[in-house]
This record gives sequence, C-alpha cells and structure tokens, in this order.
Amino acid sequence: MTRPWKSGATSLLWSLFGACLVAAVIGYKPVVIVHGLFDSSGEFVELLRFINQSHPGTNVSVFDLFDRSSSLQPLWKQVEGFKAAIYPIMQNAADGVNFICYSQGGLICRGILSTLPDHNVHSFISLSSPQAGQYGDTNYLKYLFPQFMKFNLFHFCYTSVGQRISICNFWKDPHHMDMYVNSSDYLALLNSERTNPNSTVWKKNFLRIKKLVLIGGPDDGVITPWQSSQFGFYDDNETVVELKDQDLYLRDVFGLKTLNARGDLFLCSMAGVEHINWHSNYTVFNACIEKWLV
Repeated sequence: MTRPWKSGATSLLWSLFGACLVAAVIGYKPVVIVHGLFDSSGEFVELLRFINQSHPGTNVSVFDLFDRSSSLQPLWKQVEGFKAAIYPIMQNAADGVNFICYSQGGLICRGILSTLPDHNVHSFISLSSPQAGQYGDTNYLKYLFPQFMKFNLFHFCYTSVGQRISICNFWKDPHHMDMYVNSSDYLALLNSERTNPNSTVWKKNFLRIKKLVLIGGPDDGVITPWQSSQFGFYDDNETVVELKDQDLYLRDVFGLKTLNARGDLFLCSMAGVEHINWHSNYTVFNACIEKWLV
C-alpha cells in the first residue's frame, strides 16, 4: 500500500520539476533599456513593472550612464560607453537580447548596432526616437538654446563646437541640407547621407537584428516631425515625406528596405501619447512592445 505522504511528496516534486522545465523552455531574452535626453534609470520604473508582469523572470538592465545633463555629451562617446556596459550581457545571452531604446537612446542604439559586428540583438524597439532627425521649436530647444529658434540653430549646430552637443548630432535642418551633410558627425554618417567608408560593414552589422519596431505618434510634442520616429522627415518645403518615399529607404542605404522585404520591419503609431509618457503607458506597452520581447 502506498503511503499518502509519499504520494503527496512525489506529486509536489513532479510539479516543481514541471514548473522549472516550463520556465526553461519559455525563458525570455534579456532586455536592455537605453534612456533618452535628460533621463536616468529612475524614469523606467513603470516599464520594468510591465515587463515583469507580462514576462516574469526577464532580466532587465537599465544603465545609469550619461544621465541628466551628461546626456548632452557627443553621441559617439555615449555609444562607446553604453556598448562597453551592454556587451557583457550579450556575451552571456546565448539566445540574444532585446533592445528598448527611448528618444535619443534610439539613436545611440543604432550606433551600437551599426558598429558592433557580433551583436546578438533580436528585437530593436525604437520608442519615439528621432531616427530621421529633429527639426522643431520644442521646450527642449528653448531650454538648451534660448537664443535660437529652429530656423537659425544651424548656425551653431553645424560647427565643430555644436557637434560636441548630442542634440546637434541629429539636428537636421531641411533648408540647409548641404551644411548638415558636411557637418553632422553622427546622424549623417549613420544614414550614409555623408560619405562613410564603413557604410557597407555598418549595414551588415545593423541587419543582424531580427526585428525592427518603430513606435511614435502625432501627439508626441517633442519629436519633430513625429514621423521621424518612423524614418519620415521634412522636404525643403517642410512637407513630411514618409518612410517608403525616403531616399535612405529606396536606396536601402543601411537596410530598412531589406528588413521590410524580410518581413521584419514594423511600425506602431498611437495618438494621444505625449513624449514623456511613452515608456509609462500600458496601452503602448501592450500594443507595441510586449509581443516583441520573446
């Protein structure tokens, strides 16, 4: 006759074994979050909670690097700093990692993905990031450059001094494109708008990602035009040219067209979300982020 306590203990052991086996099978990839201008890790408490609720056990890293005013440092410097912090996580993640990169952080992540030949990023989630550039009179601009407006900021940004400030690295004045191309040390290189001897290698590196998710919306209030978050931008009449009509897409200069042909390019647009709320809005997480964290 089987003793009840032995039967119960055996059932408990099998239940625990089953739970561990399921956890191992459905284990989630580590998530790396890169913050934006004037941010720090503290801004992402809600996003961490959303991830932990939907994907329990996920290893999430938010770095206290280039926080607050330090986020104004040149973007290439930030790329190297974040790369050094993130690379060990990649090395310890056999199945790869996922990136959630917010605002300016989305451009930093592009720099990492373009210059790191052995990265293993699965989903690159660009959350309200000025991927095609920035050109607008926003509160950020008034705070940083109170003596300038969008129409004359090129006088400062397109100088060697200006290029030492992060926002000038992606300031793209559609009325002074020649100056932008010749002066931009960062975005013009990433977009191959400026001659870049590394463009072929950078494209190959960037295309190691499995999914590119571009999130933005018309009520953002900071990213200008908001379509820049999805690689749309102004022409010289300040009319927005959408992603698929952009030269960088048509010529596939760094892989957007290839990603789309592969079925790995996804746009998620949402109205009613202000810039500072993208990472704390559960509707955004549920509709645009959650399913890509696998």
